[in-house]
Amino acid sequence: NIISSTVSCGLLVAASSALVIFKHWISNNQRIDELEAATLQSELKFLKSQINPHFLFNMLNNVYVLIKKGRDEAAEVLFKLKDLLRYQLNDSSQEKIQLNSDIHFMNDFLNLEKIRRDNFNYIISKEGDINKVWLPPLLFIPFVENAVKHNTDSENASFVHLSFIVQDNRLLFRCENSIPLPEEEVKEPRIGGLGLKNIKRRLELLYPGRHSLEIIEMKQSYTVNLQLEL
Repeated sequence: NIISSTVSCGLLVAASSALVIFKHWISNNQRIDELEAATLQSELKFLKSQINPHFLFNMLNNVYVLIKKGRDEAAEVLFKLKDLLRYQLNDSSQEKIQLNSDIHFMNDFLNLEKIRRDNFNYIISKEGDINKVWLPPLLFIPFVENAVKHNTDSENASFVHLSFIVQDNRLLFRCENSIPLPEEEVKEPRIGGLGLKNIKRRLELLYPGRHSLEIIEMKQSYTVNLQLEL
């Protein structure tokens, strides 16, 4: 009986200790998960914040160029810039926005470039139920801004073509732009090291294992294919 009681007490103590350890383990794991989530959110905010100043600088520079040339379009650019700023300060701060809002933003952005450059043209095509798609803001603008940045040809016509296709719970985004210079004359990559790392990191955080990114550089065109599982 004494041995049986001792064994029973030992088992009870062991079970109690195991329960306490298990509770601590769960609590620690929860804290770790919360810390990781907070860290990822902070990193996402930082990555997104890097886009805004760069974009605004380019837009203000466009306005400066038009004013310096005495172009009447400068007033129109300033008016459109107001809408772009509203998007940057309001919509882009949301966790998710409608895809149509992002497309509208890119249309305004490319329209401003068309005002600045007479020989520049762009097309934005949409297929599928675009209205039902919600996603994090500013996912596509780095590709579009990059397409414009490396597409400045003062003598020949240049273009940017954007395509958004919603199909089978997937979003297919395509950005194609003309290349003004022969490949051997290009002195810097189409998407800089930091910019490409920023884009890839955001996609890894937002769509882990649920996206694919393909970049195709030809002699006369540069194409980005991005697929997202919605």
